[in-house]
Amino acid sequence: MNKKVMEDLQVSGKKVLVRVDFNVPIKGGIITDDNRILAAQETIKYLIKNNAKVILFSHLGKVKSEKDKTKLTMKPVAHRLSEVINQDVIFIDQTRGEKLEKAINDLNDGQVLMFENTRFEDIDNKKESSNDPELAKYWASLGDGIFINDAFGTAHRTHASNVGIASNSQISVPGYLLEKEIKFIGGIIDQPTRPLVAILGGAKISDKIGVIENLLNVADYVVIGGGMGYTFLKSQGHYVGDSLCEDDKIELAKELIEKGKGKLILPVDIVVNDQFGNDGDIKVVDIDQIPVDYMGLDMGPKTVAKFTEYINKANTVIWNGPMGVFEMSSFINGTAGVCKAIAAHKEATTIIGGGDSAAAAIQLGFASDFTHISTGGGASLEYLEGKELPGITCLTNK
Repeated sequence: MNKKVMEDLQVSGKKVLVRVDFNVPIKGGIITDDNRILAAQETIKYLIKNNAKVILFSHLGKVKSEKDKTKLTMKPVAHRLSEVINQDVIFIDQTRGEKLEKAINDLNDGQVLMFENTRFEDIDNKKESSNDPELAKYWASLGDGIFINDAFGTAHRTHASNVGIASNSQISVPGYLLEKEIKFIGGIIDQPTRPLVAILGGAKISDKIGVIENLLNVADYVVIGGGMGYTFLKSQGHYVGDSLCEDDKIELAKELIEKGKGKLILPVDIVVNDQFGNDGDIKVVDIDQIPVDYMGLDMGPKTVAKFTEYINKANTVIWNGPMGVFEMSSFINGTAGVCKAIAAHKEATTIIGGGDSAAAAIQLGFASDFTHISTGGGASLEYLEGKELPGITCLTNK
């Protein structure tokens, strides 16, 4: 990694601006998943230990009107963070103004302050998400020239709270969380330890065209499951019944298979049902035996075994996207089987590229068995496509 890091900074007594990703689900004022808060604590605790005055900010949801402000305030997040770091977090319910400025200027070394949801600035001409230069300059002025970006989830966006502040700061570095994303996901694209096996799932080819194309250049094998698999199967002449299929992407699927020259691995059996639900006439069939009016909702056991063979021969595995409708208990086995196989392969570097795959690993209890679980959904996909992410590019080079 060619970026400066936190250890290159002198933070003692300095007001340090930290962009975190605390876009967590909240229902009735209660946080239902605090993983993103837990993931950021290493950076925050480092700054506290080194006597920085820590100023945190994040977006939360999509703020489209004044009415959204009540349910999308960062106040419950500040409260939960105070429990996580075992220290009071000062919360200021503003994104700008005298109250915020005074609270920041009154901070003692080692104290932590969080200000309000950055997307509150989007109600007025989308100033945050359009990287409004005046807003970016103002937010940068709240610190002492030091900016830490630890929000990988927004690193693919050019916002005032990341790129804007960085362009108005003396030095900008990744926090520990973003540093890991650069090391693991960026490292896979730049210098993979081979054999590299990429496992891709999810609903549609159209969501991951760039990822598939790039990984066919980078990986030794690209294993395809989930809903997108049926478009590939149909492109090879298989009848897929009522399974999810993008007919307008069949020619593209053919081209990708030809481009892969044996690298692209497809299912051999699937779990079908005569309805979309946990009940119905559920059965396992080979890919050339899908009954009329049935739909594929999961990978079958022979496919899981085949995918496991490729996993076991890899030195690096990256997984992005579920193998079926894992939210339904009748169709979780494909995703669970792949997850277990990756988790059991301790000799390899194993990475989950965020999104539903991360949710599945956490739900199944395997989160601690992976080398790295990305905190970014869209950012992970764009990074895997080989794109430069503006929230990383803007950081200070060594």
